[in-house]
Amino acid sequence: MHAEATAVSSMPSDEFFLARQPILGRDQHLVAFELLFRAAGEHEDARLTDGAAATAAVISHASQLGLEQVVGEQLAFINVDADVLMSDFVRFLPPRKVILEILETVKPTEPLLARVAKLKELGFTFALDDVIGHTDEVDKLLGLVDVIKIDLKGVERHALPALAASLRAANKKLLAEKVETVEEFNLCMELGFEYFQGYYFARPVILSGRKITPSEMVILRLLELLHAEADDAAIETAVKRDALTSLNLLRLVNSRASSGRRIETVSEAIAKLGRKQLRRWLQILLYATSGSPVELHSPLLQLATTRGKLLELMSLHVHRDNAVCAERAFTVGIMSLADALFSMPMGEILENVELADDVRAALLQREGTFGAMLDVVERLEKADTGPVFSAALKRLGLTAKKVREIELEAFDWVRELACEAA
Repeated sequence: MHAEATAVSSMPSDEFFLARQPILGRDQHLVAFELLFRAAGEHEDARLTDGAAATAAVISHASQLGLEQVVGEQLAFINVDADVLMSDFVRFLPPRKVILEILETVKPTEPLLARVAKLKELGFTFALDDVIGHTDEVDKLLGLVDVIKIDLKGVERHALPALAASLRAANKKLLAEKVETVEEFNLCMELGFEYFQGYYFARPVILSGRKITPSEMVILRLLELLHAEADDAAIETAVKRDALTSLNLLRLVNSRASSGRRIETVSEAIAKLGRKQLRRWLQILLYATSGSPVELHSPLLQLATTRGKLLELMSLHVHRDNAVCAERAFTVGIMSLADALFSMPMGEILENVELADDVRAALLQREGTFGAMLDVVERLEKADTGPVFSAALKRLGLTAKKVREIELEAFDWVRELACEAA
């Protein structure tokens, strides 16, 4: 039996987790997601050694993956080892939708180089993972790949400029991996990197003396009014105090996804949305850049809205369809990145908005059921699906299959949200 067939048969197709990590371009917009597959299990060793087996299982069950649902309009980077490259399973993937990322463990034998060349003829694009220098293996593959991924943790800082220059001279696009700070991002920008992977954009850079802007205060005030169940007149008055908020709400209800006659007034917009949808869109509007419409393709907003929907769907399962709990869970998810958005400590931000105690505890200390769900989502983003992750899922009563179903539904919802706002 071939190695790839052994890999697939050794692991049930439902026993894997899917992690989706954003890849940004130089303009800080999303261009792709790396999809990481991890075998389900409580042992760290199994998670690491079965990565290729998980990839093979997913590719062989391509109907389960639903690439359009997972990555939307963006490309998908997918790790491949020698077994996957040499298999027929890889042909299940749409060539124009994926970039096959050749792992650093792959040995560039003559048969493998011929196989990569053949796949390129069929329209596939390749990236080379974890390049830290010009080795014989790298140089043999260099002519067949378009993108070079450089792990910033694997290259000495003083050696990075020369490495980047030599690879750019070979007409390769560079992707900086594990970019954790704005300083690292700026350095890679200066060195000519095209793509950036890491959560630097979601890390709070606390600015001393930073104040919440008037537009932001309007939205926070509206959220307080909704929490206090204020009447429609008070809410309408608060919306009208800020032109940007009013315009965004009118733009939303008159989007191409909406049907019926055009809505012309704030009062009609509020009535059409309803309290629940109004609360959600106000939370989303917090992520609009000052003075401009909300940008659903912003990586920070995509991450926040994805977290919100993931937590909501988890809560519906954990709390047995309790709508109030689901709404609070959504708030936890979307507010979990407010410190990065406002460049302020989370505690200071929460002083400006009234939230339920369990929501506050989840955001500040990751406490309670909501805190546990947020911790699970944060670990999943980083593909940290080891024993701690598995134990947390078990306490929440979630399986690998259920988590993946929830993810696909959340990704689909965020994609539709972006279409509505287009």
